Amino acid sequence: MSVKAILESKSKQVITARPSTSVEAAMELLIANGISCLPVVGEDDRLIGMISDRDIFAKIHQTRGDYHALKVEHLMTTDLIIGLPDDEIAYIAGVMEKNWIRHVPIVEGERVIGVVSQRDIARTRAQTAELENRYLMAMMDKRDKSGDV
Repeated sequence: MSVKAILESKSKQVITARPSTSVEAAMELLIANGISCLPVVGEDDRLIGMISDRDIFAKIHQTRGDYHALKVEHLMTTDLIIGLPDDEIAYIAGVMEKNWIRHVPIVEGERVIGVVSQRDIARTRAQTAELENRYLMAMMDKRDKSGDV
């Protein structure tokens, strides 16, 4: 299964932040949308970074709560690993595992068109396993009814 298939099942709107977005506003976006990371885009809407709930949580701890003047640009990760719409889910899962990351932004051209999360990978694997189990059960049932052993 390709990344494109996962993206088609998700909301078409990608929630993003700008480098100048305050950390508090980024937290509000994360909470309001029930997500755990934000792609950071420049004025030209090109992907330039990612910021996660963990990045924010770590900075709040590091600054002992004195984070109110900080902007997304102070916390975002800029050394990004990206995916493409035609990438296979297994490949993206391997990239996540190898690099200890929870999200991979999916880029078409230089624009972010979605984000694949570990949850998306787990959901896809569960659906695939369920389909395979149903197929195997149907084959076993068919074999039993035909009298083959």
